[in-house]
Amino acid sequence: MVQEALSLAAQVPASWPGSLPEFLVYQELERRGYDHGVDFTYQSPLMGGRTIKGGVVVDFVFNNPPDLAIGVQGTFWHYEQGVEVKARDILAREQLAGLGVTLIFIDEDDVLEDVEHYVAEALRYRDHSRLGR
Repeated sequence: MVQEALSLAAQVPASWPGSLPEFLVYQELERRGYDHGVDFTYQSPLMGGRTIKGGVVVDFVFNNPPDLAIGVQGTFWHYEQGVEVKARDILAREQLAGLGVTLIFIDEDDVLEDVEHYVAEALRYRDHSRLGR
């Protein structure tokens, strides 16, 4: 597993601004024919982003379909940083729901295990993450 993760990490361009799991989801979306900038945006600031209290930055926000967003949940940054971080993620989901957008989380472990399956599930509005259970 470690060797496979190192192999995957080697595929990430130095210019990539996010995590390995985010890059794998991005690649999978492109493989499925989704076009960045047309069908979805990456690291989209909503409601003021990080500069405004209550704002959020969502990993993938879709224009097609217009009511879907995907957040990649890294184990360290989203699950091991305490209840405040989990609460912030749940609140972000609720805020987006108020805008008519469904935020589906995909856990980092699931991306590394089978990115095709979990992206397909997210595109069907199915959340298998720890926060979605």
